[in-house]
Amino acid sequence: MVVIVLLVLSILFIVISTTRFNLHAFLALLVAALFFGICSGMPLNEIASSIEEGFGGTLGRIGIVIIAGAIIGTFLDKSGGAYALAERILRIIGRKNVTPAMALIGYIVSIPVFADAGFVVLSPLNKTLTKRAGLSLATTAIALSLGLMVSHTLVPPTPGPIAAAGILEADLGWVILIGVPVSILTLFFCWFWAAKVAGRVQIDPNPQLTEEEFTSRLKVAPSSFHAFLPILLPILLIVSKSIADYPTHPMGQNGFSRTTSFVGTPLIALLIGICIAATLPRRFDKDMLSSSGWVGEGLLAAAMIIMITGAGGAFGKVLQNSGIADIVGKGMLSMSIGLWLPFMVAAAIRAAQGSSTVAIITTASIVAPLLASMGLDSSLGRALCVLAIGAGSIVASHANDSFFWVVTQMSGMDVKTGYKLMTTGTICMGVFACMIIWVIGLVIL
Repeated sequence: MVVIVLLVLSILFIVISTTRFNLHAFLALLVAALFFGICSGMPLNEIASSIEEGFGGTLGRIGIVIIAGAIIGTFLDKSGGAYALAERILRIIGRKNVTPAMALIGYIVSIPVFADAGFVVLSPLNKTLTKRAGLSLATTAIALSLGLMVSHTLVPPTPGPIAAAGILEADLGWVILIGVPVSILTLFFCWFWAAKVAGRVQIDPNPQLTEEEFTSRLKVAPSSFHAFLPILLPILLIVSKSIADYPTHPMGQNGFSRTTSFVGTPLIALLIGICIAATLPRRFDKDMLSSSGWVGEGLLAAAMIIMITGAGGAFGKVLQNSGIADIVGKGMLSMSIGLWLPFMVAAAIRAAQGSSTVAIITTASIVAPLLASMGLDSSLGRALCVLAIGAGSIVASHANDSFFWVVTQMSGMDVKTGYKLMTTGTICMGVFACMIIWVIGLVIL
């Protein structure tokens, strides 16, 4: 009972210190690890070694992967590739179908680009297209923001799911194979919510990007296929590795399967993605690869998430080495809520402190020692757990979330409207996503 109380107090400390006192999540997670280790009676030298092992081990698995994803996102943003992707999607879906188009554009762009940055980059485009279609900005802004959130929380190589997969030692290929269909079904909910609920609120788009400016940016942008390739190819390579490594060896046990397994390693796949991303600019400048260029910007964008991820791994390792799994496991089995447990923990942390990525990393660290007790200690179980955590991290974007303010301020929404459309929408969307994941778990586990 004491250990359970200490775990609750540790979580409360992370939440309160990061929200009320603005303590950085990196420090909050390390202090929580020290607090739990000391108060639970762990030997002091074991506490220190657990923190070092957890921090180093986590970053050793996923640190470079996160950096690579951030660099790809920066090149996609700076080269104008996001505009090329948007234009192609509009041609396919139809220029009058702006609402589903913006949800899909947000979904694709947020795979390599952080949701906040994606909304800022796409907001001028969204206003121009919304004005052209004669729609309310509330409709398309909510479609875009929820579309960004879907892939931001459910589809690697977005940092949050990658971090959770690393902490839970889940097969990233399985996370992608299950996460993509789950996220696509969730994307239909985004479209429904934006059209049927947000569409009732009228906001003038007041576009900032004229048709002439949009056309001029497209002239220097890469082709839509070229812009999509740094996103698509790493995903295909990672999935191919999971197929090649399957116990039945569908690709055989020859040199081709070994090569496929190597290039499909997330690290190698994303490094290949960087090489392709470097070809996106119309005129390549070697300064783009410098510390002050596009690569430098990508590294700065990745630095914070890497530190938080490492601290989350340290906290998780202390929990694992404390033996909490044996203590909490019996109670978990009696609750019989399975995948809903990581969902609820992630939702509570996300709603309390605002960051979906911090919620994903913290929750993954908490549930990692409990996978066997929850019946999720298998390749498919771990992948579903990652996705359940991601679904929980969608829940309740509100005033303590920077993304909430980006969306409302750039879309002309007041706070009341933001809570009605954005906060309620993310709650419903997160629950909807977890219901799909839960049903899949009933079938395949």
